Amino acid sequence: MRIVFMGTPDYSLKTLEYLVKSKHEVVGVFANPDKPVGRKQILTAPPTKVFAIENNIPVFQPKTLRDGEALKILKELDPDVIVVVAYGKILPKEILEFPKYGCINGHASILPRHRGASPIQWAIVSGDKKTGVTIMYMDEGMDTGDIIGISETDIGENETAEELFERLSDISAKTMLKVLGNIENKTAKRIKQNESEATYAPIIKKEMAHLDFNEDAETLFCKVKGFYSWPCAYIVLGGKRVKIISSKPVTGGNFENGTVIENDGRLVISAANKTALELISVQPEGSKPMTAKTLLNGHKIEIGTKVE
Repeated sequence: MRIVFMGTPDYSLKTLEYLVKSKHEVVGVFANPDKPVGRKQILTAPPTKVFAIENNIPVFQPKTLRDGEALKILKELDPDVIVVVAYGKILPKEILEFPKYGCINGHASILPRHRGASPIQWAIVSGDKKTGVTIMYMDEGMDTGDIIGISETDIGENETAEELFERLSDISAKTMLKVLGNIENKTAKRIKQNESEATYAPIIKKEMAHLDFNEDAETLFCKVKGFYSWPCAYIVLGGKRVKIISSKPVTGGNFENGTVIENDGRLVISAANKTALELISVQPEGSKPMTAKTLLNGHKIEIGTKVE
């Protein structure tokens, strides 16, 4: 099949790589415009663009898909299907309806759970034991289209969002190829989503990563994993922000929530419901990542200290 691929970040790159190596023909790649990156704000091309150029595939980076120009390009490319993975733009109706086999999307959750922008992070933050990838026909709603393929996977006990991103990108690519084969062979089955089971995974904002010790330790532990490596869970200790890279829930006691209850080689903070969170790896503001033990060796943190 002739395929136009729409995707921008590292997560979508794996699917593009698989498509290029397959029997299908990728006739064009759509990605978001280049963006300034880093402290020096160097204008940087998205990974999918770089890969497409290296493989002599035409690249298009429209600021909008709604002015008719993108549709003109698609008519010239004449794809059988448009494959979308983490593109970052909403496709208008005239594009959704244009290809022979429609537009299909690889979404990083088991739909209808975790529709929206940040399904990988929210699966971990929510304490889910399983997640996966759903391939669906796209419609005008947000991740509401008919399902044509699902691959499930367990979430590791200590797996971070960063690690899960890497695994799901590979699962997504393999599942997409399988579904494309089914579409081509006319064996793809459409399954409507159960709206009563729908949940949403909103865009992650930095303030969401500020830990609140009025929640129990298991909830906080899931946030540490789910918000790593961006925006990274954090506390304010002694007036300074400390990022929490890794942690584990432990037994607490009758202490005020958010109080340092252990500081001898272990840094433990009390949480709700007689639980506590042990900080394993941290990164104080202005410093490199370190173990909590190293932090305690260099900074005296008294028992009873309250985190903000």
